[in-house]
Amino acid sequence: MPLGVVRDPVFREHDTGPYHCEVGDRLAAIDQAIEQWEGRDCLEALPLRPATEEELKRVHHPSHLSRIASTAGRAMDLDPDTICSPRSHEIALLAAGSLIDLCDAALSGEVDHGFALVRPPGHHATTTRAMGFCLYNNIAAAAAHLITQRGLNRVLIVDWDVHHGNGTEDIFYAEPRVTYFSTHQSPLYPGTGQVGAVGHGAGQGRNLNVPLSPGRGDVEHLAAFHHILAPVAQSLMPEFILVSAGFDAHREDPLGSMMIDSKGFAALTQVLVELSREFCPGKVVMALEGGYNQAALGRAVVAVLRALNGSREDELIDQAAGADMPAEVERAMQTAGNFWRLA
Repeated sequence: MPLGVVRDPVFREHDTGPYHCEVGDRLAAIDQAIEQWEGRDCLEALPLRPATEEELKRVHHPSHLSRIASTAGRAMDLDPDTICSPRSHEIALLAAGSLIDLCDAALSGEVDHGFALVRPPGHHATTTRAMGFCLYNNIAAAAAHLITQRGLNRVLIVDWDVHHGNGTEDIFYAEPRVTYFSTHQSPLYPGTGQVGAVGHGAGQGRNLNVPLSPGRGDVEHLAAFHHILAPVAQSLMPEFILVSAGFDAHREDPLGSMMIDSKGFAALTQVLVELSREFCPGKVVMALEGGYNQAALGRAVVAVLRALNGSREDELIDQAAGADMPAEVERAMQTAGNFWRLA
C-alpha cells in the first residue's frame, strides 16, 4: 500500500517575502531530502483540490473567509507575522482541500497513512483570526470533515509543534468527537496551552495540554506519549489520527529551545503508527506546520516518512519508557487522570 503525500511546487508560491522564516524554500529543502531518500518510491502524490466554502465554514466564521478571500491578487500583512501575497488565498485553499482529500484516501484504504507537505501552516488560525503564519486551520478543517461528512465520532489530533496550536484548541474546545493532545514549549508564543485548559461542556477532558520547559528533548516528549497519549488512546479507541507535524521543536531550530532530533520525531511517529495499527490501521495523516531550519526540516520529514512506512526506533522508545517521568509530564498526567484512566 503506498504512503500518500500532498506535495507540489505551487505551495512555494505563498510568498512571505525575503526576511520571513516561513518561506517556500522550506518545501524545497524537504523535496531535496526526499529525492535523496532511497525509499521514496513508496510515496504516491495525490492531486490538489481547493477547499470549498462549506468545508471551511465548519471551522471558520464567514467573516474570516471573507477577509482572507479579500487578499486575492494583492499583498497584505494581516498582522506583523502573518503575510499574504497575491496567490496566498488560492494556495491556502489548496492546502486545506488537499489535506481533506488525503484523509479520505486514507479512510478508504487507497493509501496507508499520509503526509500533506503544504503551506501556509494552520494550527494557530482560530475561528475568526489568521495569526502565527496561518490563514486557514488545515488540520481542523480535516477533522471537521471526518466527523460531519464521514460520520466519525472519535478523531484524535496530536500536535507536536513547539508552539501550542491555540486555533485548533479554540475550534474544538467544546467538541466531544475530537480529542486534542499537544506537547509544546512553555513559555512561548502564543502563550496558550496551559495544563488546566481541559475543554468545556461536552468537550471537557478532550483537550490535553503538556507544556514542557525549554531544553526538553526526545525522552521527555516520548514520556508524554507513553504516560498520557497512549493510555488515553486505549480508552478513546480513535477512528482516525491527525497530526499537526511541526518540526520547530528540533534541536537545530531557531524559533524554539527544544532538543528533539530526527530520530525523536521518527519515534513519536512510530508510537502513533502502533496506536493506529490497533484502532485505525493506515489512518495516521499529518499536515506540515512549523520547522524553520531548512536542512533539519528535510531530515526530520524524511525520518517521519520512514516511520510511517514501517521503520522503527525501538531502542529510543524503550529508553524513554524506562526514564524518570519529567515533572511537567507528571502534572499533565494528574490533570488528564481526572477524565481518563491512565496506567
